[in-house]
Parts: sequence; C-alpha cells; structure tokens
Amino acid sequence: MDQPHPVQRRIINLNSGNFAVVVSINRPDNLNCFNTEVLCLLSKIFAEIAESIDNDAEAPSAVIFTGEGNSFCAGADLSNPPNPIYQSSDLPEYLRNNPVYQMGRIGIPIIGALKGNVITGGMELALSCDILVGDKTTKFRDTHVKFGLAPCWGLSQKLQRRVGPGRAKIISLSAKPIDADLAIQWGLLDELVHDGRSSLEHAINIANTIAKQDKTMVRRYKRALEEGGSMDLASGLRRERELGIAHYIEVLNDGKTFNSAKAYIVDEKRPRNKSKL
Repeated sequence: MDQPHPVQRRIINLNSGNFAVVVSINRPDNLNCFNTEVLCLLSKIFAEIAESIDNDAEAPSAVIFTGEGNSFCAGADLSNPPNPIYQSSDLPEYLRNNPVYQMGRIGIPIIGALKGNVITGGMELALSCDILVGDKTTKFRDTHVKFGLAPCWGLSQKLQRRVGPGRAKIISLSAKPIDADLAIQWGLLDELVHDGRSSLEHAINIANTIAKQDKTMVRRYKRALEEGGSMDLASGLRRERELGIAHYIEVLNDGKTFNSAKAYIVDEKRPRNKSKL
C-alpha cells in the first residue's frame, strides 16, 4: 500500500468567489513531527505560493497552515531530524529548503489553524503565520532548553514580540507548557474557538472575510504592518507614509478606488451595525 503523502496541499473555494490554499502536515501517527522530507516539501509548496502571488493576479486570498489528525506539529522527528546547521544558514542553497524563510516570502495572510501539540519547531512554524487560531486542545511548549537545542527559525525574537519579554522568558527558559486558555490570555493565540467548530473551520471563516476585501490593499497593508513592525515607531511611521504615497500615486486617477468607497458609504441597503450607545 502506498504511504500517504507527508504534506498535503489543497484548494478551497471561498464564498466570495476567491480561493485559499490549505497546507497541512500529514503525519498524524507521528504527531506531525517533521523530518527532512517534510521540510523540503513545505519549503517547495510555500515557495511556489510566494511566486504565484508575485506573478498571478488570480492568486489565493489566504494560506491556511494546519496539521492532520489531533496535532499541529510536535517538532522535529528525532529519527530523521533536519540538519540544524543548514536550517540556521542564510546561504541561498539552504534557504531553498527552509520553510520559515519561504513563508516569509508570501505576501498574503497566512492563518495557522492549530490544535493539539504545538511544540518547539512546531511552535516556530506556528509563529511564522500572521494569524493564529486554536481550539481548546491547543498546547504550546518550547523545549529547546530542555534538550540543549538552539532556536534557528526566529522563536527567540517572534515570541517576545507576541507575549512580551517576561512571558517569553517564562515559556522558553522553563520549557513550561502553555494551554489554550493561557495562550489566548497572553496573546500567543489570536482567537480561540469555543463553539464546537474546529480551528480549521474558523480559519476558513477568517479567510472568507479577508477574501471580500481589496486584494491589492490586503497585500500592501500586510507589507506595511510587517516592515513597520520591525522598526522603531518613528521609522515605522515614515515607512507607512512612503508606502501610502506609492499606493495613492497609483490609484488616485484610476477612476474607481474612491468612487467605490463613496458608493459603499451612501448605499442605504447595505447592512449596518446599530450603535449600542
């Protein structure tokens, strides 16, 4: 019998007529631990998505990253672990098979649909997503210090930017498990599913909402958030102005951008939220 493919990619249609790409690690019997093959396949898929966005107007509206079975990813498969020197390298031949680097090239939102174990390398993969959705089974744990390992995919930097330096030190220096309730409280999760739906279902709902927006502006806004977020405030504000000027030079005379906004505002038939005041 053929072995199931360890990484799956599928297209799902969204309500707005757009589509999203769902990428999932498919090793449920191994808690979706990754080996060298899995990292190479993930890197190839994410690179292809990044290149399709750069070259194709009919690109997906979002990427959803998840795991099959009951776990997102429990880290490296120690029976065939990837070479950490290669994964730490900035040389192009190694970045080609670095999934976190390839995820960073994707110009549309990446939504992590988490469940079960999100451990060490799996946590690094999760933190490379733009939006993190979990269910009540979701459990984070960084075990680098427990086993004498060093992070190389950005965990030491991304975690403290999400939860603050003190909480990041609690998580990483104690190897303490963080359950879903604490993760949402600390900001490690962005949304927690309570109503019986799966995190994947909720991620698809978020993708549906994103797909209804202006595609070009979604990509440009993500760029502004990422570039500005890596700078001090003054530099980030300056970068926002630079990107804003470039955008408005392009669209001010296109005859539709402001007209469509005006039409939306004056449309008496559109749904409106009632004020609670």
